[in-house]
Amino acid sequence: METEFYRMKRLPPYVIAEVNAMRHAARRSGEDIIDLGMGNPDRPPPQHVLDKLCEVAQKPDAHGYSQSRGIPGLRKAQANYYGNRFGVDIDPEREVVVTLGSKEGLASLANAITAPGDVVLAPNPSYPIHTFGFIIAGATIRSVPTTPDEEYWRQLESAMAYTVPRPSVLVVNYPSNPTAEVVDLAFYERLVAWAKENQVWILSDLAYSELWYDGNPTPSIMQVPGAKDVAVEFTSLSKTYSMAGWRIGFAVGNQQLIAAMTRVKSYLDYGAFTPIQAAACAALNGPQDCVEENRRIYHKRRDVMVEAFARAGWDIPPPPASMFAWAPLPPALAHLGSLEFSKQLLTHAQVAVAPGVGYGEEGEGYVRIAMVENEQRLRQAARNIKRYLSAQGINTGDRRAAG
Repeated sequence: METEFYRMKRLPPYVIAEVNAMRHAARRSGEDIIDLGMGNPDRPPPQHVLDKLCEVAQKPDAHGYSQSRGIPGLRKAQANYYGNRFGVDIDPEREVVVTLGSKEGLASLANAITAPGDVVLAPNPSYPIHTFGFIIAGATIRSVPTTPDEEYWRQLESAMAYTVPRPSVLVVNYPSNPTAEVVDLAFYERLVAWAKENQVWILSDLAYSELWYDGNPTPSIMQVPGAKDVAVEFTSLSKTYSMAGWRIGFAVGNQQLIAAMTRVKSYLDYGAFTPIQAAACAALNGPQDCVEENRRIYHKRRDVMVEAFARAGWDIPPPPASMFAWAPLPPALAHLGSLEFSKQLLTHAQVAVAPGVGYGEEGEGYVRIAMVENEQRLRQAARNIKRYLSAQGINTGDRRAAG
């Protein structure tokens, strides 16, 4: 029986999946593909975190159902993280819930607070869950820019003035995935004031909180007095501690939103495996030199990539944060579009990147490059790209990145 299910009709084909399928096929055929497409950390978690996982997994009573909202020790560890990192007091009982990664957390909250027909403001381009989590829940998306300039604020005001029904939720994501753009605390102060005036909930995705460069730590919206009145913020251990597959994240902030999300999750899951939650406590409570080391490594990779790609003939702005670079297509190949360019780069240079159009129509003309290969592999990617660009008749004279 052929049935077109309601929610399936609301989900377009996943553009990035086309490049992923090509990458898998190329690897199966024996090609050496340098994968800069998926933001999958290549470094292992800290040893003391692995040790804690193994220790707790040996306990006979650690293998039953856990707690959907997270074990008390982990919620307390996350509250302590906010206190130590941002100087913010968080109540671990009423203002924290553990999620199965920030992606699941955003989807669960979308289901908790969204009614069919609600309007949600989400950035374009954006990480897909920022829009499709709400689309699956029945909402309508109105796009706003990613770049936090005055045009951003004009778009917010226009959305509130001309959208029916009035938007009830705004999603923000800084450092941005995919664009790597950042904001300062003054931006969040203005945003909280705007949200209170317009009675809009703010969902802040801070998954890349610890991957910042050039001496500019990323702020949290929770540092703004009164932010808890209107906001919830999501963080993750995926990139900070190279624990992406462990699926541990958090939501903190407004008690009403946290309670709604906790209630929905109680119907959907029993929480993460208890030994994983115990190991996550070890990550947050243990020595943090591993966080600084990760940051140093990604920072060095960024500098190597920007310089090497510039020498190859492709100028890429250095990202101020995150593990991604948001790269405009080489001008001579801009006519290809991001999807076709990504396919050609994979086929002819054996380098996988993510087409920008996969993050929304405003992502057209860009690709996202993940810094998940070591410096040697990044230089090899640059050499492969140089050969490809030369074959296209593009001048790839030995150049250094501007500045």
